[in-house]
Amino acid sequence: MFGLDDALKQCVERVARFRRQHQRIGEQNTKAGLIEPVIGALGWDLFDPDEVHREYRRRGPDNPVDYALLLLRTPRLFIEAKGLGENLDDPRWANQTISYAAVAGVEWVALTDGAEWRIYNAHAPVPIEHKLFRAVRIEEGLDDAVELLSLLSKDNMRDNRIEELWKGYFVDRQVHGELHELFGDGEPATELVAMLDRRLPRLTRDEVRSSLIRVRATFDFPSSAAPTTVSPVSPVPLVEPVHVVRPPATPTLPQQLGPVGSGKGRAPKRPVSDAERALKVIDLIRAGRLRPGSKLYGKYLGKHYVAEVLADGSIRYGGRALGSPSAAGEAVKIDVYGPSITATRRATDGLDFWSAEDARAGDLVALKEIRRRVATEGEA
Repeated sequence: MFGLDDALKQCVERVARFRRQHQRIGEQNTKAGLIEPVIGALGWDLFDPDEVHREYRRRGPDNPVDYALLLLRTPRLFIEAKGLGENLDDPRWANQTISYAAVAGVEWVALTDGAEWRIYNAHAPVPIEHKLFRAVRIEEGLDDAVELLSLLSKDNMRDNRIEELWKGYFVDRQVHGELHELFGDGEPATELVAMLDRRLPRLTRDEVRSSLIRVRATFDFPSSAAPTTVSPVSPVPLVEPVHVVRPPATPTLPQQLGPVGSGKGRAPKRPVSDAERALKVIDLIRAGRLRPGSKLYGKYLGKHYVAEVLADGSIRYGGRALGSPSAAGEAVKIDVYGPSITATRRATDGLDFWSAEDARAGDLVALKEIRRRVATEGEA
């Protein structure tokens, strides 16, 4: 039997081959070629229905779940399988299985098309869209896939390791949100200004507020060690650090960019000149640094987003043309939090949020850096 890392390497090779040949292999072939090898490598007996029950129904009239993984004949994990290349973002797939798992008393749910795995906690006391624990694409990070999927091994499910990590993640995510709300991307929270005003009697409140607007704060959440039952792994980062002024955003496709959660140190914030402030996106296009149709890449709360530069300098995101990069960044946050998002949380420095390829230099950098380069050329 392959170990998990070997099974995943084989899956990566198969996925690449199917995609090169533009094959749609369907759900049953996806199960046989991409999903069941992983289940077996996790230590589950594929030939024992008391461990791996295909087309599981809690009751006769229920719609079946593709796989139920059982310990002592009790389901511990439901797996909903889709054909390779199916749209896992369709809310029906996760919602249906999570709802069924909640009724059946099963805490953990996996949704996968063989190339991507998404793990949900069906019992989490949050809206269904926030029940996602972690997700991974096996082609983009084999080590990350081993780290995450090893939590679903038979031994680790028996020891409930994933529950231990979830508790820390669930708490850290809430604290992360509040820290982000306090420091924000724009106007600092009133209570934070007031607290520092009391603690710094030699400074005026306006001075404190101005300093908080300039601040580059980072909060690193310590990660718990990932289990080593299936394969030795590194610590798993549970929550993306809060970066008040965000570094150049990192999409998943360009080669020079790392996977979700791979944060690096950041340079000190540099003052913005008046010449830079005067430049708009249309000026960057006219200077030959941005091309109409170029992709913009943003990252927020561990997920990646893509927008497009239009010829008039506006930004297309979510099927809408928006007037500025900041408006497009705000649209991302509205998608994440909903229309009731607070003004403080919504505020976004779009030139920091989005990155693009500098059409002249050929590197992928924040729009703010492209603007700086154009301003520097004008001063030369």
